[in-house]
Amino acid sequence: MQIKFPFDSSKPISGEASISIKKSITDVFHFIGVRFYENYPKWAPEVLELKPLDGDIVFVGAKTKQVREDQGSTTESIFEFTEYEPTLKIIFKGLDQPYSHSYLLETSEGNQITKLTFKFELLEIDVFMRPFQKLIRASIEDGAENTVENIKNLMIPDAD
Repeated sequence: MQIKFPFDSSKPISGEASISIKKSITDVFHFIGVRFYENYPKWAPEVLELKPLDGDIVFVGAKTKQVREDQGSTTESIFEFTEYEPTLKIIFKGLDQPYSHSYLLETSEGNQITKLTFKFELLEIDVFMRPFQKLIRASIEDGAENTVENIKNLMIPDAD
């Protein structure tokens, strides 16, 4: 007899947040993409260690090791950049952990304002954690909001 769960155990849990930054799309992409290894630990203070494994330049296929401390637990993972389109998007996925980070950029108002959208996806979780998916999703959404706020505040220190 097959056990039926009231949820899809393979469905990703994700959170997304967007923010407008009074900077050109080129400036925002430079901060996030070109200077990723310098700035990522600044907007993600839970990152204790970040080590590029393929040189200091981001490109599709580049791998990076990170050590994070989340809610008192230290985890190590390796991720790979799967998409890198200057001024448009940067996406990386965990190789040994099931997650994905996406940074999507759009421009408006004559290239003076950039809309940054950050999306985090937990691509799978253990079945025993599925009953807590609402709490996990809320935590991921809070983290997404913090990420875009941190990036904006780093780029425009006096931003509201």
